[in-house]
Amino acid sequence: MERTYFGTDGIRGLANRSPMTSEVALKVGMAAGRLFSKDDGRMHRVVIGKDTRLSGYMIESALMSGFTAVGMEVFLLGPMPTPAVAMLTRSLRADLGVMISASHNPYEDNGIKLFDPEGYKVSDDAEAEIEALMAAGSASLLATPDRIGRARRIESARERYIEFVKRTLPRDIRLNDLRVVIDCANGAGYQVAPAVLWELGAEVIRIGVEPNGCNINKECGTTAPEALCGKVREMRADIGIALDGDADRVVIVDEKGRIVDGDQIMAVIAESWHRRDKLAAGGVIATVMSNLGLERHLNGLGLKLVRTPVGDRYVVEHMRKHGYNVGGEQSGHIVLSDYTTTGDGLVAALQVLAVVVGTGQAVSEVCRCFEAVPQHLQNVRYANGAPLEHAMVKSAIDSGKARLGESGRLLVRRSGTEPVIRVMAEGDDDVLVRQVVGDIAEAVRTAAQQTAG
Repeated sequence: MERTYFGTDGIRGLANRSPMTSEVALKVGMAAGRLFSKDDGRMHRVVIGKDTRLSGYMIESALMSGFTAVGMEVFLLGPMPTPAVAMLTRSLRADLGVMISASHNPYEDNGIKLFDPEGYKVSDDAEAEIEALMAAGSASLLATPDRIGRARRIESARERYIEFVKRTLPRDIRLNDLRVVIDCANGAGYQVAPAVLWELGAEVIRIGVEPNGCNINKECGTTAPEALCGKVREMRADIGIALDGDADRVVIVDEKGRIVDGDQIMAVIAESWHRRDKLAAGGVIATVMSNLGLERHLNGLGLKLVRTPVGDRYVVEHMRKHGYNVGGEQSGHIVLSDYTTTGDGLVAALQVLAVVVGTGQAVSEVCRCFEAVPQHLQNVRYANGAPLEHAMVKSAIDSGKARLGESGRLLVRRSGTEPVIRVMAEGDDDVLVRQVVGDIAEAVRTAAQQTAG
């Protein structure tokens, strides 16, 4: 069934333009509220969190109106990380959780992510039912006047999440001797992340903690870690930690100011947990974007790397189905299912810090588990049409696969969140990989222009 509103990660788009309007948010609240409310006579609960985007106020109010209109009790968390919303949905015994965020996108965008009572992103089937209810109209969804819901703010939300995150570490681990730079991307983690590190004993240097509604992810956070790299070198810090706008992703910077991506972070955690017999199912779940070097490293440890399509929901689905407890994406979306139901940048960073403290080694030693195979990615934006179906693009892809042979990988795909074609290739020959990516990207651009014309 073709979707009108939901994409690969909830609903996302330009704020105040369809589908990210107050009208759509109101309908989502009414439809999702009705779907997740059972006719058992009790008042059902929904938890709503958001990041720091200006449009969050608008979307939050509309959702709240929709949920109360169908008789739900609304718990408002204010600015909180996405994983905090998932955790508090479970903790508060809510029937539904909502995060208002466009993650790593610029402030002009916003989004709505829905979580089921267990804290997992709602299923495709549930999203389809919500869209069907939205299309059916509101009259049949409305509660009677005596059953209209109430809304309240949960003042203890930050403290609850801070304690939850700290409990993911053994009580004897302290960060007293570490100087940590934390970049919160002017986003949802700007209050809780520095507090966690400080309470664990670290000397904390904060950047990206002055949100104004329009500076989330702007020249900071996981998508722009250069400021963090410079600050780590300037302050002679032991480690830098960058979160994205909703704090479900993390990028590490070592004491030399070098970036450590999600593949290396997964390798650190998997190897540490494997040594302690804590790693489940004998491997790690990652996506098709993860570096071939990670796969080779894990294989050398007797572990396997299982790949899924791009998207954290596919990673989580495979982990749940097959019993894995470490998974994630190269982008830094790390899922540790012993603790969380979705990616949590702060929890993942603490696991790396635990290894640093436990070994006494520098971050540059701990976080360089393998030599990454040369990998290159180009994003080609298009206006409309289907450039991947063009004969020129198909021919360029076939040629690229043949040139890379058995020593490399090629992936060409549409983005699930924006009109972009992503061209990625990797292999031992850096020059060849660059040529293959460049040739395919140029074919996509040409095809996109012809399609638009």
